[in-house]
Amino acid sequence: MAPGSQLCLLFLLQFLQEAAPRSFEVDRQRGIFLLDGVPFRYVSGSIHYSRVPSPLWSDRLHKMRMSGLNAVQVYVPWNYHEPQPGVYNFQGNRDLVAFLKAAANEDLLVILRPGPYICAEWEMGGLPAWLLQNPEIVLRTSDPDFLAAVDSWFHVLMPMVQPWLYHNGGNIISVQVENEYGSYFACDFRYMRHLAGLFRALLGDQIFLFTTDGPRGFSCGTLQGLYSTVDFGPDDNMTEIFAMQQKYEPNGPLVNSEYYTGWLDYWGGNHSKWDTKTLANGLQNMLELGANVNMYMFHGGTNFGYWSGADFKKIYQPVTTSYDYDAPLSEAGDPTPKLLVIQSVISKAGDLLNFLNVLCPDEPIQSHLPLTFEAVKQDYGFLLYRTQLPQNLTKPTPLWVKNNGVRDRAYVMLDGVSQGILERDKDEALFMTGQAGSTLDVLLENMGRISFGYNISDFKGLIQPLVLGDVVLTDWLLFPLNIDALMDSKNRVFETQELNLKSSSGPAFYSATFQLPGPPWDTFLYLPGWTKGQVWINGFNLGRYWTRRGPQQSLYVPGPLLLPTGTPNIITLLELEHAPPRTQIQFLDRPLFNATLH
Repeated sequence: MAPGSQLCLLFLLQFLQEAAPRSFEVDRQRGIFLLDGVPFRYVSGSIHYSRVPSPLWSDRLHKMRMSGLNAVQVYVPWNYHEPQPGVYNFQGNRDLVAFLKAAANEDLLVILRPGPYICAEWEMGGLPAWLLQNPEIVLRTSDPDFLAAVDSWFHVLMPMVQPWLYHNGGNIISVQVENEYGSYFACDFRYMRHLAGLFRALLGDQIFLFTTDGPRGFSCGTLQGLYSTVDFGPDDNMTEIFAMQQKYEPNGPLVNSEYYTGWLDYWGGNHSKWDTKTLANGLQNMLELGANVNMYMFHGGTNFGYWSGADFKKIYQPVTTSYDYDAPLSEAGDPTPKLLVIQSVISKAGDLLNFLNVLCPDEPIQSHLPLTFEAVKQDYGFLLYRTQLPQNLTKPTPLWVKNNGVRDRAYVMLDGVSQGILERDKDEALFMTGQAGSTLDVLLENMGRISFGYNISDFKGLIQPLVLGDVVLTDWLLFPLNIDALMDSKNRVFETQELNLKSSSGPAFYSATFQLPGPPWDTFLYLPGWTKGQVWINGFNLGRYWTRRGPQQSLYVPGPLLLPTGTPNIITLLELEHAPPRTQIQFLDRPLFNATLH
């Protein structure tokens, strides 16, 4: 069936809901960011629109999104847009708004760094050369002449940026004030306070402002009211540096705003090459800590024309025309082996237990004995039961349910490690060892209530007590899981929040994006090697899969569910048992049946 207006009909109920206020903020109680009130962590990459011709922006951004990133970080070079005082250029390769639109088309959030100083190995760090026509000017300070030029520039730039702020419906979640100011000699707090006040006056009080400094730059680079972040590379001591950041942001989320994927080149020096394994290990360690990370650079590009800058480290070191940076995407935009390794790190599974705070945002229900789905008003899907082991289990001890009391499948985990499955109509037990006080989680799946039979009052959940040996387990916490509410394609909680970067044990979420090579048509989703679970495409609950048990091996995907060429589609799987070593999906032109365990 050819795509048409049915797309609107299928999603009518989903998109007619009243839009909630959009926000990006810090939750210091949990040490995380919140996006629209939901826990969020970004994995970002730097790209500079000034180093990439505008016809190639979409290509580079698409490759970044397909690599698993959910945000990009970008500088705004002042001298690129104001070549002479009061003369502004935002056309063609300098069209900042067009770049923001291209990022939005790839569903990428933006971390904006407008300076006024940006460094970036760019000519004069982004400051216009015409400032030096005043030989007395003191750059990056509260010098009145410098501030007058800065104010004039930002009164032009910020009104263009303001509609693109996240809370205004755009994709800019945060804006950086200055750039590594703690490394500059001046240490002028009047200057930093002026910038902070100017940004808030022009962008509003809701905007999330932050600073970035190296480990030794916090004392002069930070300012109360601006969130302090840090930058460092794979060879640096992550633990020590994040501890420094936390002195300035106690209980706040960890943020590395420049995790170096490579380095720049100087004329007369060697081409910089950074070890991929060390880079990947550092990234994995940061993600395991729950840190927010921006990779600098993810795509370097080219210093066209006269735009390459220079460093002064005892001697003058001019930067080469190429800004390849040994980045994951080469100067020509080609994927490198480094990209594939990074992609494998940031595309791991997210264990379901790590998402309880968003799957069940309300307080869990306390009960002496387990309650049914119906008793806690959970009509469909999943309900998690949690208690603790009452005693040490030094020998394998049976965990079982009386009188066929599992309705319908129970996925059992001890301290997050899968112990096995209890299933309706199977008189089985799981044998466990463990320590007193260990957390016992039992995820109950409702496989569908009886529609024909002797008795159709089919209650779901644990309808009989769970027994360990001969001890009835008590003192339960019940978490009704509202997964579908968080599968809206605009919700980003499943992208990078609390990833399990080791092997997943038990129920876990897997998410990916894909684009169609042509118009959206009916197709069939095949999940080779996957075991059992649930699938969502663009927020639509496609249904259950049970590849291992069969006979159904593919799921029908109506064409109107898919988004047209050029727009990313999002697929999310809740795999309840075991994912294949190589996580892949396939779309077929016909259904696949009659493949079973038997």
